[in-house]
Amino acid sequence: MDNVELLPMTASDYDEVRALWMTIRGFGIRVLDDSREEIERFIARNPTTSVVARRDGRVVGSILCGSDGRQGSLYHVCVAKDCRRQGIGTGMVAYCMHRLKEMGVNKVSLIAFKSNSAGNAFWKTIGWTCSDVNYYEFVLNEKNITQFIKGGE
Repeated sequence: MDNVELLPMTASDYDEVRALWMTIRGFGIRVLDDSREEIERFIARNPTTSVVARRDGRVVGSILCGSDGRQGSLYHVCVAKDCRRQGIGTGMVAYCMHRLKEMGVNKVSLIAFKSNSAGNAFWKTIGWTCSDVNYYEFVLNEKNITQFIKGGE
């Protein structure tokens, strides 16, 4: 992680973080949930748990991390393609886990799309396991469509 600084994500990081998301092929962005307003709202509810990784001033990684007080969740974990396999992802995960543990959270979950082979390999490498639960969802707002990035790296 040479020359990488891990910092709490703030609302002012949104443009750079979104630009990073847009470079990652297969990344799923929800029209409403990932808007500036919703990310600002998320960060306001979770002011210390989300993280950005900066190298020479450039955002090279980020994680949205929050908790309902009982369980922590990681969302949109990403590292710029040219910065992968340098410990940045692992460092960011450790940062989030530390913040959650300080809050008294004992369990953390995340969702990785089955088609995300690089992401799934990363999680297995750092000791995460797939659970034996079924994940269910119910869409309350049909306008909140997930769009997958087709270009990028």
